[in-house]
Amino acid sequence: MINTETINIYGQTYTLHPTGSVYWHETEMLLIADVHLGKITHFRKHGSAVPLSATQYNFTQLDQVLSYFEPKVLCFLGDLFHSYINSEWLLFSEWLTKLSSEVVLITGNHDVISAVKYEEINITVSNEWQIGLILLTHIPEVRKHAFNIAGHIHPGIQLKGPGKQSVSVPCFVKKSNQMILPAFGTFTGKHILVPDKEDEIFAVTKDEVICCT
Repeated sequence: MINTETINIYGQTYTLHPTGSVYWHETEMLLIADVHLGKITHFRKHGSAVPLSATQYNFTQLDQVLSYFEPKVLCFLGDLFHSYINSEWLLFSEWLTKLSSEVVLITGNHDVISAVKYEEINITVSNEWQIGLILLTHIPEVRKHAFNIAGHIHPGIQLKGPGKQSVSVPCFVKKSNQMILPAFGTFTGKHILVPDKEDEIFAVTKDEVICCT
């Protein structure tokens, strides 16, 4: 069973999902950050012993969350593809043909593939996207009169148990003017944060989003 968390930002409703994605109800849009497709193939090519099955896991996760929300729009908040075109691009292109959702890419620092290539497979590419007071970017920004939703950081948090055991997990970080999504992709790593007092932290496990504040 999947357990989500639903929050309200500037009068808009968002559901946080254990995959690290966010569904924006009013726009019927699914937000996903930092998939880093192609990274596994890239590292395997350079001798890293990464299991090939990890590649399929990304697509399985995408299928599951799309089936759960059935969004009209799928918006990738940057770093969709980790490097230049490799064999995973073909898998991704084929996967896209099965989608009914409109697909938008907000470009990230790893998105070095030409926008023309994305447009050829029916993906709209933009540097940012502002909808009302909500600003969608890859790198977190602070901008006047806007609430920013972004990725890039791969945030994580260390949870401690009563027996002094601890585990680090991905997390959503919500500030007064910003929310940062965890990385969606497998084999992406995470940056363990020390939250500010006013931050709202939502830890992510395999099946659950847990409010930690």
